[in-house]
Amino acid sequence: MASGILHIDLDAVVANWRALDAMSGGATAAVVKADSYGLGASHVAPALARAGADTFFVAIAEEGATLRAALTQAGFPQARIFVFSGHMAGDGALLRDHNLIPLLNSPQQFRRHRDAGDLPYGVQLDSGMNRLGVEAADWAALRAEAERGPCQLIMSHLACADAPDHAENAAQLANFRAMTEGTRAPRSLSATGGILLGQAYHFDLTRPGIGLYGGLPFAEASNPVRLSLPVVQTRRVELGEFVGYGASFRAQTPRLIATVAAGYADGLIRAMSGKAALYAGQTACPLAGRVSMDLMGVDVTDLAGDLPDHLDIICPAQGVDQLADHAGTIGYEILTSLGARYQRQYHGG
Repeated sequence: MASGILHIDLDAVVANWRALDAMSGGATAAVVKADSYGLGASHVAPALARAGADTFFVAIAEEGATLRAALTQAGFPQARIFVFSGHMAGDGALLRDHNLIPLLNSPQQFRRHRDAGDLPYGVQLDSGMNRLGVEAADWAALRAEAERGPCQLIMSHLACADAPDHAENAAQLANFRAMTEGTRAPRSLSATGGILLGQAYHFDLTRPGIGLYGGLPFAEASNPVRLSLPVVQTRRVELGEFVGYGASFRAQTPRLIATVAAGYADGLIRAMSGKAALYAGQTACPLAGRVSMDLMGVDVTDLAGDLPDHLDIICPAQGVDQLADHAGTIGYEILTSLGARYQRQYHGG
């Protein structure tokens, strides 16, 4: 088999959801945008629905339509699906035909959605992040009309929840409370990081994302991902010989180098060159030379000839955030970049 194998443990995803649900105290949704952060929403969302999740969040209406089909096929046609980008121009048919709930982000979106008929919606407020959401002055003008309609949720998003001591967490909480005081609609402020900040941030619905998939800031999360890369070839590299583009790795002693089939076309970005390792069990095998488009060299000298046919780059010994550290990025980027060439194998669920 020439492609890498992405093993996805659905039971671990479900365990993470249940753990965050237990912390939340109220209702707990699941964020499955970007194809469940690269792990496959058509498998992840039904597994979560079987565990009790009945509300899901996606980024755009097209994702929602695909998710609706998967949930319906799995026996959950009534699951709620919210769309973070709201009601964009041209979205009307998708929202209506697939029973999607847009989170309206501006007065313009509010008017567009109301012109499309008496369809359900939510409202996203800007409590200080200045990314998406209705600003305070616009909300004051819209609120009475918005709350007379079929408003399913009022939400906002924390900018600094992964830094518990950041002053903006309390500031955004205060802003959100002030903007929503007295509302009868359910409220939501917290994704994974907000759940960990405590009960004051939970409101009626939480919406964990990265914590479901084993990423920080949920340090106690189970790791649902193992990425195994096939060894294509091994070779002896003698003193002074180099490996890969740019001759950036030169052997200081004779080494055994394995070439594995994956690279930056598969989401293993070039910035991890010379920093990350692959693993045979608990034995680290450092990268040798630059990560290229489809291949990378790995120093397997310490395996003493006991070379497996696959080496792991995401595994219990090196989680997604550790790999991200080597690449100077975050676990979100690693997960959502995992390429289409991997064979995805699902376990549990």
